[in-house]
Amino acid sequence: MVTAKITVLIVDNLPHVRQSLRTLLQLTEELEIVGEAANGREAVQLAEQVRPDIVIMDLKMPEMDGFEATRQIKERHLAKRVIALTLYGNQHHRERAAQVGVDAFAEKGTAIDTLVEVIQEIYQTK
Repeated sequence: MVTAKITVLIVDNLPHVRQSLRTLLQLTEELEIVGEAANGREAVQLAEQVRPDIVIMDLKMPEMDGFEATRQIKERHLAKRVIALTLYGNQHHRERAAQVGVDAFAEKGTAIDTLVEVIQEIYQTK
C-alpha cells in the first residue's frame, strides 16, 4: 500500500539553509519537497500554487517576514501547518509566531531527526 507523502515547502532567505534542509529532508521517504522560497512574498505565492501540507518558515527575511507570510498562508488556508524555523527562539518571537498561526517552533540547527518528528506530529494533528 502506497501512502501519500507529506508535502513540504521550505522558506528561508539563505540559499545554503534551503539547500541543506532540502537535501536532508529528501532522505526521509515520507516527505516530498514541493518548493523553496527566499522570502515571505515568494512563500505566499508558491503556497498558493503548490498547497503544501507543511511550510517550514524562517521568521526573519527581507521583503515580507515570516510572521506576515504565515499570517497570510494560514488566513487563506494555503497550507495545513507552519513550522517557524529561526535563530530567534526567545519568548517574544514564540508568542508573536503563535498569534499569526504558527503550529510548531524549531530553532535553526535543530537535528534533522527532531525536525522530521515535529513535521510528522503536527501533520497528524487535526
